[in-house]
Amino acid sequence: MLESSIGKLLCVCDACAVLFSGENQRYRRVPGRVKAMPEFRITNAQWDALLIPIGIAFLFRNSTLNRVMAIYPSPAGPVESLLTLETWDEIAEQNAEVRTMESDVEGLLVYRVGTAREYYIIPIDECFRLIGIIRLKWKGFSGGMAVWQEIGQFLEHLKQRGAK
Repeated sequence: MLESSIGKLLCVCDACAVLFSGENQRYRRVPGRVKAMPEFRITNAQWDALLIPIGIAFLFRNSTLNRVMAIYPSPAGPVESLLTLETWDEIAEQNAEVRTMESDVEGLLVYRVGTAREYYIIPIDECFRLIGIIRLKWKGFSGGMAVWQEIGQFLEHLKQRGAK
């Protein structure tokens, strides 16, 4: 569950999640939807215009601030982009599925590392799971082989869940 007012994730059982979530509630249930998006389109120019400094990012709509935000992983933990992300509206217009994401609890995972181009709608807790992998496994300047293997396994898991 997500405590909406402060953006804090909480671990709760399903029974409690049902009791304390819903419209206009303090807590929001994090959905389990994972959707691989092989047809997602974003040009290199659009990506560059977002000014996100690395090729892994999670974009979601923050309902409190009423704007799209970007978080990207680092060895020190999550980093929030303070940029305005004005190009997002254009990207969302071209990719209608991102407009179906639930504010605060779902977002778009962008993976543009090397020649890979992968995009997924995922729950926010999966975003933080990826950030945790990077934070725990990163070694040296480039991360090391272990972290990239873990990231590959994470993406493979998303592909399998997203294909269902």
